[in-house]
Amino acid sequence: MFILKSRNSISQIARLRSPKFRQTGSNCTLSFWYYNYGQSVGAAELQLLVDGLTQPTVLWRTYYNEGNQWLKAAIQLGRLPHPFQFSLDKISLGVYEGVSAIDDIRFENCALPPPALSCEGPKHFWCRDTKACIDSLLVCDLVDDCGDGSDEASCDPDLQCNFENGLCNWEQDVQDDFDWIRIRGPTPTVNTGPLKDHTTGTARGHYLYLESSEPRQFRDKAVLLSPLFNPSGYGTCVFRFHYHMFGKEVYKLSVFQRTVSNTKGWLLWYKFGNQENRWIRQTLFISSSKPFQILVKGIVGDGFTGDIGLDDMSFLGCTLYNGAQHPFGSFFKGYLPTISTTTSGTSVPATLPMNNCTEEEFVCRASGHCIQMIQKCDFRPDCSDKSDESACVMEVCDFEDKDLCGWHQPALEQMSGNYSIQITKTFKWQLGRGANLYPEEEQHCPLTDHTTCTEEGWYLFADSSNGEFGDTADIATPVISLTGPRCKIIFWNYMNGSTIGSLEVLYKSSNKTSKLWTQSGSQGPQWNRAEVFLGIRSNFQVIFRAKRGVSYMGDVAVDDITFEDCSPLLISDKPCTSEEFMCANMYCIPKSNLCDFVNDCEDNSDESPSI
Repeated sequence: MFILKSRNSISQIARLRSPKFRQTGSNCTLSFWYYNYGQSVGAAELQLLVDGLTQPTVLWRTYYNEGNQWLKAAIQLGRLPHPFQFSLDKISLGVYEGVSAIDDIRFENCALPPPALSCEGPKHFWCRDTKACIDSLLVCDLVDDCGDGSDEASCDPDLQCNFENGLCNWEQDVQDDFDWIRIRGPTPTVNTGPLKDHTTGTARGHYLYLESSEPRQFRDKAVLLSPLFNPSGYGTCVFRFHYHMFGKEVYKLSVFQRTVSNTKGWLLWYKFGNQENRWIRQTLFISSSKPFQILVKGIVGDGFTGDIGLDDMSFLGCTLYNGAQHPFGSFFKGYLPTISTTTSGTSVPATLPMNNCTEEEFVCRASGHCIQMIQKCDFRPDCSDKSDESACVMEVCDFEDKDLCGWHQPALEQMSGNYSIQITKTFKWQLGRGANLYPEEEQHCPLTDHTTCTEEGWYLFADSSNGEFGDTADIATPVISLTGPRCKIIFWNYMNGSTIGSLEVLYKSSNKTSKLWTQSGSQGPQWNRAEVFLGIRSNFQVIFRAKRGVSYMGDVAVDDITFEDCSPLLISDKPCTSEEFMCANMYCIPKSNLCDFVNDCEDNSDESPSI
């Protein structure tokens, strides 16, 4: 078929319509050969017209003279469950000189899967009505592969997202350069990005995309964070998603998995460069012995034709951590769990024994031995009586001994004058338990603690019946001398009440204070687990800061605070084993810790590009 021009007039349209089709299967593609040649030959476009939708969806366009040659167009149609037809439109803006033609139209893989007599084995799913036998990896992936919807019938909505109603329980990372954008129809720049979403196959459906035009710069990154998942055995948890990487300057899309917050995690998959104008399905098998989180990272290329699309992201065989949709709220970026045990502090004699220690050394109270001051309060007892760790924060604190475990409130210690009245009315941290609550207080204060899950168990809470809106209450550790590369704080928090302010975990070194973690607003009537990665740090304090909301209905509580894996590395007299790697500073670490983006050696030699 070709267009023969007959007269000059503004905006003539030549339109070629297909017959009507009832539906297509999920792998359907349409291809044809086209010819568009001439000095002012103009544009042509192929539109999809779906019954019930007023807006047509543009599937393909040619804008200008493409030379004296036949070119092939391949269009991904995917699953279209409603009747539809195509319209090939040629628009002339008055002056028309050239030839437009089309030939050899071909549909491939457009039928639904055929019925099967049997469908056995765990790797197959038998469709309910159509009786087709499909791969079990196609179940609950937001695509009706069966044709009767049975493969998408009993799926957990918390494990899938088609972006039709927002981000579901995925979140934008706050530590990247910019955000993914939710959009429908084509992206604003021509010759890059999708023309339609993957879910509906039309311009009506939504998807996420990364905008590569200004003010974005080369290598700017946008990161999307999944909710937190329970540990999974190898291959039992599957992540499926669809990506679209079309454009001359498309750069990179990658997927990471992490078990520690504030880290990049480890790379599961990546793709570079232009992958043509189509949605591509990717399946990743995930295993983890710890609770984990998935990060999807897009990186901007060196130019504006680098848009990347994401759609129909789903998990199969995975379970959300603690069964909650997102246990840690919107600021919680993958801080993950372990079980705590209680230890007790040691008593300290009042006078020091005979010793030859200098002022830069610490005196062990029982023996008079000298140790370096950096060994005091480093979560490793270097003295035989553990006195070097006695005036420090305890490794584990459950508050059951009605003891603050070394945590203290600097603001209260500075108060002078009418001490008791000032302290009584100040917004501050104090010990509490469910048995001591007065009526109605349980609506915004925990009735049971986290350790014992009883009304008799103790926890720490910031009492908002004192103070005013915006007041802060800080509780801090003594100075911690040194921590190891895997050090993290794990704690449980309870934030339920109509006027909850916020809870922050701060890091203070000399006079500098920085925020490590924050959570604001009501998080529901339950204890939520939090994990904050510290890594290697020296001579610092950790501070929990509660900010008071507008009324007394805003108590924030914490319980079971644990410092895990915080003792610094030791240099052993023995040589490293065959399963270990010797760091440049002579530490031995497991070989499995090499090249995992974590500075396990303390001198970064396990992350050196040379290995």
